[in-house]
Amino acid sequence: MTKKIFIAFFFIATFTCSYAQSRLEQLFDDGWKFHKGDIKGAEKSSFKDLKWRTIDLPHDWSIEALPNQKPDEVVGPFDKSSIGTTATAYTIGGTSWYRKTFTLDSNANYTNTIINFDGVYMNSEVWINGKKVGVHPYGYSAFHYDITKFLKPAGEKNVIAVKVRNEGKNSRWYSGSGIYRHVHLIRTQPIHIAHNGVYVTTENIIDDMAVIKVASTLDNQSKMSANVKLSMTICSPTDEVVQTVETPIKNVAKGSSEFVQTITIARPALWSLETPNLYKIKVTVWVNGKETDNVTTTFGIRTIEFNAQEGFLLNGVSVLLKGGCLHHDNGFLGSATIDRAEERKVELLKAYGYNAVRTAHNPPSQQFLDACDRVGIVVIDELFDMWQRKKNPHDYHLYFDEWWPSDLASIVMRDRNHPSVIIWSIGNEINERVAPSGHALRKLLVAEVKKFDTSRPVSEGICTFWDHPNTDWAVTAEAFAALDVACYNYNWRQYNADHAAFPERVMLSTETYPNEAYDNWNQIANNPWVVGEFVWTGMDHLGENGVGNASWIGGTSKQGKGNAQFGGGMLRTWPWFVNNSGDIDLCGFKKPQMYYKDVVWGDSKLEMAVHEPAPEEGARERVSYWGWPQEHQSWSWNGHEGKVLDVRVFSSYPVVRLELNGKVIGEQVAGHSVKHIATFKVPYEAGVLRAVALENGIVVASKEFKTVGKPTKVKLTVDRAQIRNDRNDLAYVTVEVVDCQGNLIPSANIPIKLSVSGAGEIAGSGNSCPNDQESFNSPICKSYCGKALIILRPLMNKSTGTITLMAEAEGLTAGKLEVTVK
Repeated sequence: MTKKIFIAFFFIATFTCSYAQSRLEQLFDDGWKFHKGDIKGAEKSSFKDLKWRTIDLPHDWSIEALPNQKPDEVVGPFDKSSIGTTATAYTIGGTSWYRKTFTLDSNANYTNTIINFDGVYMNSEVWINGKKVGVHPYGYSAFHYDITKFLKPAGEKNVIAVKVRNEGKNSRWYSGSGIYRHVHLIRTQPIHIAHNGVYVTTENIIDDMAVIKVASTLDNQSKMSANVKLSMTICSPTDEVVQTVETPIKNVAKGSSEFVQTITIARPALWSLETPNLYKIKVTVWVNGKETDNVTTTFGIRTIEFNAQEGFLLNGVSVLLKGGCLHHDNGFLGSATIDRAEERKVELLKAYGYNAVRTAHNPPSQQFLDACDRVGIVVIDELFDMWQRKKNPHDYHLYFDEWWPSDLASIVMRDRNHPSVIIWSIGNEINERVAPSGHALRKLLVAEVKKFDTSRPVSEGICTFWDHPNTDWAVTAEAFAALDVACYNYNWRQYNADHAAFPERVMLSTETYPNEAYDNWNQIANNPWVVGEFVWTGMDHLGENGVGNASWIGGTSKQGKGNAQFGGGMLRTWPWFVNNSGDIDLCGFKKPQMYYKDVVWGDSKLEMAVHEPAPEEGARERVSYWGWPQEHQSWSWNGHEGKVLDVRVFSSYPVVRLELNGKVIGEQVAGHSVKHIATFKVPYEAGVLRAVALENGIVVASKEFKTVGKPTKVKLTVDRAQIRNDRNDLAYVTVEVVDCQGNLIPSANIPIKLSVSGAGEIAGSGNSCPNDQESFNSPICKSYCGKALIILRPLMNKSTGTITLMAEAEGLTAGKLEVTVK
């Protein structure tokens, strides 16, 4: 049992921070051996693994190309016989092994060693030197083991073996397989700070003074009680010491004890979406005048509040949440948590107008939250997708009753210092959400979260009863009453009635359809009790194949009536492998629906889209709930001269006019009365299509598309021309097929041969086409709508120098690009 002691003390200083570590905490990602498939005896330290492949972590074996490639059956990592089928992008799980040999340095001060896994999917078993250490079923929670008693003396070789089983139907989306997040080895002295044992909260901010509370949990694993001095040094975002605390504590007993200290900070630099200022606190343990441990924790000073009168308040200022749901994969990298991939994902969301993310439907990586802290995006941190009742035969419901308390504790304790995290979600569309067992579990889960963190509200994504027909929505009242924020999935039409019945209820759209962007935002903008929306999804992800789709139905010809592009249900089968419902595609490029959302959210006042021609006369488009019409930001439709195309102008201005080659096509009302959409019929003619916005008869904005020329060149553009010689750094290269004037050719879907030399490798490549399997991580990659993406990574040997990338296409000037690795 952890004892709690409260201490209050403060002192101000003004020198520069520097941290010397008395504990050893090292990244444990290098030099692993990997074997795909089960193998007898691999847990034994004497097992010979010389022929196994050498890899580094994070690692996802499901994203790797499969053996025995066969057209239309096995393509890249995709297998038509996959048990997960459309849910998991036709990828393959199975059982595999990881092993690593390591030697501990001699240091008499270190008496305890733990190993921390941030995520293994799933059903992992760990052995040290042939002895079983533990098992961990859940694929998304961090876990650690004290391996001290299993280790050999310093200087002797140790072997860790990890068996991972991703078997059966266990996921509704692409999960990936393996040790896909980072691993750390941590060595400490007998009296040390517990794992995740520092917890910082902002208690109050008054008159340019912040009051923070720091709870530190000490583990005394020595043979007797001890007199301890606990010191704290707080550094500002500019790395200056702004506060120090030194407190003697007598007779710290064996076991765990929590010490709570209240500290004031003058003139705090607050964490906000616009200025995501981050502080650091170093907590140091001293015993008999010697430092025995120190831990540095990053935190932000900010306050959050939710109420039905003002909505969501960040530092007392109302914020409307412009959010997206996000699964955890990194596209062509699979689920591997490479730091730069996580960071880029967050940077893209922020650049495209998002200020919030819901990590659907599982906790994210540590690196993702670190990036949200740095960039300034708030997060709904979601714990589980199911409780006791299954969504798939072999999913987490099999382990829930035994494991949820420890998994919940691990997630909340790891993530509670992140200022970006503003809400805990304990579940999503839970089958038993209004059953007696569900109500009982909800109360337990909420109470357990608040054992570890009382500074944030607890929520749960609740949907209509598609899984329980004829159930009245009114029965959700008991469920919402147990939660701090009411999260509605796809049910904005219920807001006003529910507000009338429950005027103090704070509501949030935790899943919305892309084509209902205006309706959702209209509720949010006009009703303070509705605080934001999270579209399904912010970015495309692997799996849930084609849930966002648009297809043609009807048509007059026999070919049209039977063609595969016509008709279709909610999901798309082989060869689809991407959900295709994101506002941002798999490469990180904006999709047409995002331009409409720019206007809805107020980030732009005028945008335009052109619908591609129907494949034949009489064909009609059918768009799924999560889909979007087949539109493009283009006026290049060679071969369709004279054909009438639909052009939609998105605008918050009152009137828009459309012109083609200087001639007026028409003028229409825009703005709120038509949900910011004006539609025109335009016979195609090459040239310049121009949308003009009018206010009181005066032109106030314009947007134009020009017909482009013929493809002449492959253009390469890199996000960063210099990267570190670190496997966690990446360079993202955009490939564009352009004409002689450098204009993108949106119709160019051509094969491009990729090659790389020097100090790096191609870690991933492909395009945003949701069913182009052949281009996925292939040396021959097709452009799609004129674009593709290449991801460069430093070599495993961490050499420095230059990475040279070539992209060649028949008849075009090749693209060449160099990236420096330092």
